[in-house]
Amino acid sequence: MTTADVLMAALGAVALGAGLLVVTTRHVVRAGLWLVVALGAIAGLYLVLTAEFVAWVQVLLYVGAVVVLLLFAVMLTRAPIGASDDLDRVRWPGALIGAGAGAGLAALLIDAFRWSRVALPEPGTAERIGAALFRTWVLPFELISVLLLAALVGAIVVSRPDIGAGRRR
Repeated sequence: MTTADVLMAALGAVALGAGLLVVTTRHVVRAGLWLVVALGAIAGLYLVLTAEFVAWVQVLLYVGAVVVLLLFAVMLTRAPIGASDDLDRVRWPGALIGAGAGAGLAALLIDAFRWSRVALPEPGTAERIGAALFRTWVLPFELISVLLLAALVGAIVVSRPDIGAGRRR
């Protein structure tokens, strides 16, 4: 077992634990902060895999933008920040379905590859990733940016009831 294997296992455990805390906490803001920890651990996994560019994109886009958007949406909609009674539901059906889906996917993955080694192509550089992104994936990239902009505008409209009130009178 190498140092990279130990780091992968440790960062995977941190990501898994933080992910579980995201979905089990009763505080929305704390869930957002645990999401930062989970996404940061995933960026660490990318660093262990020597994909530095993807790791920094993970940090900038997901940790920097998506989590900030989530926290701004919570603040703009004046959602309750403390513990919510709406989140106090029976959790065992969801946990059972999630565990079953995870076990089924793990069994399919193990059956498909049988722990065989796969020869990897040459390592990706920022130039190759940029070329693939802006040649092949430019339309989905732009659609996601428009979707995030629409979500931010929607959060502002929902948080300001006085915007549409002037037209109704």
